[in-house]
Amino acid sequence: MTRRPICIGLSLAATWLAGDGWRRPDSRVEDLHTLGFHADVARRAEAARLDFLFRPDALWVDPQTLASGPGFSSLDPMVLLASLAACTSRIGLVATASTTFGAPWTLARQLLSLHHLSGGRAGWNIVTSLDGARNFGQAAMPDSRERYARALEFTDVVRRLWDSYPHHALPLDRERGRYADPARVRPIDHAGPVFDVQGPLNLPSLPCGAPPLFQAGASERGRDFAARVADGVFAASPDVAAGIELRQDLRRRAVGHGRDADAIRVLPGLSLFLGETTDEARDLYRDTHARHDRARAIAGLRDLLGLDAAALPPDRRIAPDMLADPARPVRSRTHADLLRRLVERERPTLRTLLARPEVAGSAHWRVVGTPRDAVAAIVERVDAGAADGLIALPGGADRSLRLFLDEVVPMLAEGGRFRREYAGTTLREHLEPAQRA
Repeated sequence: MTRRPICIGLSLAATWLAGDGWRRPDSRVEDLHTLGFHADVARRAEAARLDFLFRPDALWVDPQTLASGPGFSSLDPMVLLASLAACTSRIGLVATASTTFGAPWTLARQLLSLHHLSGGRAGWNIVTSLDGARNFGQAAMPDSRERYARALEFTDVVRRLWDSYPHHALPLDRERGRYADPARVRPIDHAGPVFDVQGPLNLPSLPCGAPPLFQAGASERGRDFAARVADGVFAASPDVAAGIELRQDLRRRAVGHGRDADAIRVLPGLSLFLGETTDEARDLYRDTHARHDRARAIAGLRDLLGLDAAALPPDRRIAPDMLADPARPVRSRTHADLLRRLVERERPTLRTLLARPEVAGSAHWRVVGTPRDAVAAIVERVDAGAADGLIALPGGADRSLRLFLDEVVPMLAEGGRFRREYAGTTLREHLEPAQRA
């Protein structure tokens, strides 16, 4: 059986500065909001022939969290990636943009502008946002049902706007003085439950096609939305079992929506703490999390599961009947659902539950070890049918990033699991198996 090549993206969230990573003397945290910092990472990732850079985003900040680290960098994804388009030539540039705030016409133009400026390398990570309502004149965040209904209509309008001014409407006939064929540039005349958009867009499409779409939610509504529209899913799957279940479900749903199962790629985040030796990697992980606050983890369980664990002994097993109503409002439905399924499946101890990454606001698969350990874990997960690739989240120090790009990726290429050279110039070509083999 021919193996499908692994798809690899790299987070531009400077994840190696999270925890206490920013405190290292070599962290370059002072440069975090400069182009030079990100251009250096982008060039290194392109030299490793990665598929794309992924820029996450947040539309709010809790000032209290800034006391212990930078959190999300404040640079706007679209502005940053447009700058990086001039510093790179092949690697994809995936920007996060919310459908809960703003207008489809504006975002359609921004993304297509990035697509033009990068030569067809733009992608859109569609999010519905968890916070930020009051920064946009709203008293509270809409509920999940409303956010995803809006997201579906928003995305449909954006895609139709991208098609409203086709590239073949430009004959560029110098001899006859005819720049465009107006009959081919058509309004979309959209009138829906949320949006009323006439169109057309004032920017033509590209012959290479529209920007690929990505989505990061793994809740029930998030999965259905992704199965309808996404080329890739930045999946939350902390273990192989969760990854297999998610991937099978997304592929089944894609078929149910009239798509090919292979049209959707499941790309879990991979948190990497790498060292030349296992002990070195463990030391890096321990030092990065030295100030981990148990009280914060207890608060996380209360928020996600309604579990008051403050007085429970560490070895107490947690049963499903100890949890609150699964329909109660939570900040992250994805993380809450993952933890609930874990409790139902394994009845873990409180100690085990507190150590789960979802409790601290993450649900990423984690490798703490050597580059060979990372390669083995990646191959195991892909071969188990739990992933089609990954989003690399190097942790603790720039060393993790360096070892991933300089050792993990080349080892995957040597084993025939990743490309040695780019076969195409656009993000869509990178994502196509025929182009990536």
